[in-house]
Amino acid sequence: MTVAEVLLWKKLKGRQVDGYDFDRQRPIGEYIVDYYCKDLKLAIEIDGISHDYKPKDDQKRQQQIEKLGVRFLRFWEQEVKTDSCAVVGKIREWIRQHGTHPRPLQGGEK
Repeated sequence: MTVAEVLLWKKLKGRQVDGYDFDRQRPIGEYIVDYYCKDLKLAIEIDGISHDYKPKDDQKRQQQIEKLGVRFLRFWEQEVKTDSCAVVGKIREWIRQHGTHPRPLQGGEK
């Protein structure tokens, strides 16, 4: 994981963002996204040099995943590194606009 991925994961894991469960490095179709919330059908990607950012490839990949009903939020690596709290704020704002209530925890889940 890159520094930006570690920083964001520390804020997403354990249902810290409005009670939603995010997975890291989640396979969707033939691709893998940085973070994914099943209940929201939301993928979060961090773009930057460390990923050998290729906008045309990423756009094609995103379109293929969107055909499966998944929505995307993208952030620049530098944005996450310099102000991860603002990034989480943007994720929370997206949830307020598009989300539903999180799925209640089942027995034994964390």
